[in-house]
Amino acid sequence: MSHKNFAIAATLTSIVLAALTWALAPQDKNQRPSPPGTADCSINGKKVTISYSRPSMKGRKIMGGLVPYGQVWRTGANEATTLTTAIDLNIGGAKVLAGTYTLQSGTEYNQNQDLARVDMTRSEIVVPVEQFTISLDQDSNDSADLVLEWEKTRLTVVVKAT
Repeated sequence: MSHKNFAIAATLTSIVLAALTWALAPQDKNQRPSPPGTADCSINGKKVTISYSRPSMKGRKIMGGLVPYGQVWRTGANEATTLTTAIDLNIGGAKVLAGTYTLQSGTEYNQNQDLARVDMTRSEIVVPVEQFTISLDQDSNDSADLVLEWEKTRLTVVVKAT
């Protein structure tokens, strides 16, 4: 079975959508230090899901430390984070066709594989978020905010039906 694939890697102000190959190794994800997480919503009655792993701060400095400023960073842990959409989307101005995609996987980043770069709105969180969190916060029937939160940083971009 083949999948359509691309990656989204995040910097503090942008995400990158890029084509990558991805395969899941069968494992019990609940036994990992970075447990699985899921974000989903319904856009125009069609399901949009993000599946990822949730690493913890564990006393580490995340933004400007583990996640260097101005560099692409991996969204999650373990295998690549996936975005599955049953509807064509516009993510911050980038067209994403219905299908299954990967977000930045592994530690090697190749800018030549980028589909698009999308600016995200950055804001500070007062109470630190211990575990990396991705959410799809429903705005209306045809849109949601894609939100990445970790430590004291929140990144947001609009996801809407095309």
